[in-house]
Amino acid sequence: MSYLIEVTQYLTKGALISLSVFLVTLLVSFPIGIILSIGQRSNQFLKKIISIYTWFFRGTPLMLQLFLFMYGLPFIGINVNRMTVAYVGFIINYSAYFVEIIRAGIESLPKDQFESAQMMGASSFQTYRHIILPQAIRIQFPVLSNEVITLIKDTALVTVIAISDLMRSVKEIVSRDFTISPFILASAFYLLISYFIVQIFRRLEKRYDYLEI
Repeated sequence: MSYLIEVTQYLTKGALISLSVFLVTLLVSFPIGIILSIGQRSNQFLKKIISIYTWFFRGTPLMLQLFLFMYGLPFIGINVNRMTVAYVGFIINYSAYFVEIIRAGIESLPKDQFESAQMMGASSFQTYRHIILPQAIRIQFPVLSNEVITLIKDTALVTVIAISDLMRSVKEIVSRDFTISPFILASAFYLLISYFIVQIFRRLEKRYDYLEI
């Protein structure tokens, strides 16, 4: 029993790192995704630039991008610590996904909603803030839920740049003690977080189900 308590305490430190990467990425990349998804609709030049950005970061592995930031930034004279690399890599990667998810939600809405808002004298900001985005995000709740669940699982990738997250801590204990209990505890952590994410999105769907088109 004391061994399990000791292992759990050690894994908790790694789990906090995983949660930190998860929360910072989600809180920063989602607003960026919203801003860029609106920005690419403003003019063709921005649309082309953002399209290239989403094409590259959605089309290459996140692990490769972490390596690129980890070793590429110091190569050009920018020295950053490993946690900064993790935050930057995850934020840039997931912002690209959120851009496409929200863009798809916006484009699924009837065009007459934009026209009606303009006729009523609403500004572009007011139209997106009060009419378009609430509906677009509501439509994409299932996709967003899957993406957020993927994010918590992807945090395990920070181990490749030698950050002591949950999975790295698991590997250290397994290689030291030849036991599978850390795998069970890590699975419980990911399942629990995924469960909370699903429940949060279900509650949001029920709360905003009046926004059906």
